[in-house]
Amino acid sequence: MSFGTDSKGVYAIAPTPFLPDGALDADSVARMTGYYRQVGVDGLTILGIMGEAPKLEPEESMVVVRGVLREADGLPVIVGVSAPGLAAMRRLAQEAMAAGAAGVMIAPPSSMRTDEQICGYYRQAVTAVGDEIPFVLQDHPTATSVVMSNAVVRRIIEENPSCVMLKHEDWPGLEKISTLRRWQREDELRDFSILCGNGALFLDFEMERGADGAMTGYAFPEMLLALVREMAAGKRDAAHDVFDRHLPLLRYEHQPGVGLAVRKFILARRGIIAHDALRAPAARLSVAAMAEVGYLLERLGPV
Repeated sequence: MSFGTDSKGVYAIAPTPFLPDGALDADSVARMTGYYRQVGVDGLTILGIMGEAPKLEPEESMVVVRGVLREADGLPVIVGVSAPGLAAMRRLAQEAMAAGAAGVMIAPPSSMRTDEQICGYYRQAVTAVGDEIPFVLQDHPTATSVVMSNAVVRRIIEENPSCVMLKHEDWPGLEKISTLRRWQREDELRDFSILCGNGALFLDFEMERGADGAMTGYAFPEMLLALVREMAAGKRDAAHDVFDRHLPLLRYEHQPGVGLAVRKFILARRGIIAHDALRAPAARLSVAAMAEVGYLLERLGPV
């Protein structure tokens, strides 16, 4: 198991499967993990924003963690531990690491506004979970309402040696990647990995700007793997061809409010999870939306 500042490739963001009555679907957790492993992802991230983590009881979170780890077969598993309080974060982080997780992911609380608040929070979070635990800095202002400048990202990375990866989800964010990589070339910033989210909507150019890969949950990780592979081989046009083919479905899946419902609908239709259920409160796809997704899948064809 390898997870650190040199991590590259595709870390799939895995949803949390539920039964129609809202209970955890342990069978689908195992099936889904096996699928990600078989298609060749480089790692998994669970209990993130798209994993409906706030809807889980602490004991349920560990059921998911242990279920994924049982089937991961050595793949690095990153566990989202973001929580309103540091005590809950500490408990989940330490239990997940004891179970075999490779690291944790931490997003800032939405109440953080100033640079000092944001940097101070990460110092406290690292103290709480333990500075021996490698963590992913999640920069996702659309979801958290917390805006991190380039300077703040650099400060957090430099002040916390256990920060090994940036999950880059700023939007627009291409210039941020370029600036961070330039600082590294100029020896003004230490090494760390950059994997990108935002549903892969900008992954083609994010890779060109210096990202190491993707950490997102698009329902076709095969596409993410192919794009990253082509870029790594220097095949720019081939990478963009892969991206362009999937763009209509990427766009549809990224809709605010119903994006996760679309993603789970596709995963269930592909047989990767048994049900497209979200735990309440949650949006449901209309009959018209299901038909639109079906149409896009038919146009996409075999992957």
